[in-house]
Amino acid sequence: MNFVEWLRIILIGIIEGITEWLPISSTGHMLLFDAVFTTSAPDVFTPAFSEMFMVVIQLGAILAVLTLFFNKLNPFSKKKTAEEKSSTLSLWGKVLIGCLPAAVAGLFLDDIIEENLNAPIIIAIMLIVYGVLFIAIEIFNKRRTFKIESTEQLSWKVAFAIGVIQILSLIPGTSRSGVTILGAMLLGCSRFVAAEYTFFLAVPVMFGASALKIVKYFIDGNALMPMQILVLIVGMVVAYLVSMLVIKFLMKFIKHHDFKIFGAYRIALGVLVILAFTLWIK
Repeated sequence: MNFVEWLRIILIGIIEGITEWLPISSTGHMLLFDAVFTTSAPDVFTPAFSEMFMVVIQLGAILAVLTLFFNKLNPFSKKKTAEEKSSTLSLWGKVLIGCLPAAVAGLFLDDIIEENLNAPIIIAIMLIVYGVLFIAIEIFNKRRTFKIESTEQLSWKVAFAIGVIQILSLIPGTSRSGVTILGAMLLGCSRFVAAEYTFFLAVPVMFGASALKIVKYFIDGNALMPMQILVLIVGMVVAYLVSMLVIKFLMKFIKHHDFKIFGAYRIALGVLVILAFTLWIK
């Protein structure tokens, strides 16, 4: 493992930490990055390990959510009243019910989607389509008043509906955070609540996805070399540190801005993916 390869791993962690939380599709960015910056250590980044690494690195991003929102997500805090503890447990219940639809769909569709929809053109189309949707919905939002201004106001029905919408994020290029934010806003959640609930939904979803990939990795007869373990740790640590900064930024940003800029960025990235894979990258 040379310096350039370690730089590649650090850059992957940075991309994961940024794109996991901003509604711009981590898949689209990883696709471009992999095409331009291929590994120089194929003995470490075997096809099976590379696939697992790209998913498990998300655990670093998840730890950032648990760190930043520890007090809000901790139902056993001695500083909370009985009512506050009950409210926190209720929030966890709404998070879990919001995860169920995508979790069930993922079990049945994961292999099918990976084999048939994990193509540059599909990812590019999804980037552009949801970019247009972000701009259109934000224009529509100018005439609306959001009914749900805090996660405490989130009903079980709305939480589950957002979870159903999250199934769309199984299609590469849509962005898990992007789909859930759009769905939450359409269902009456403010931008702040939509983003916050999206962060919370990510915890069980990404833990589950990572666990599934790890289990599949070992079931297929693969093993982890010491260097591969170190690579995973470095990637997760970088993703954790970058995620801490990005989550703080996004929560401050949406207090004064809407999501149209992310929509425009998605459209531009989608066009770039199409150009890259039709004209430049053979």
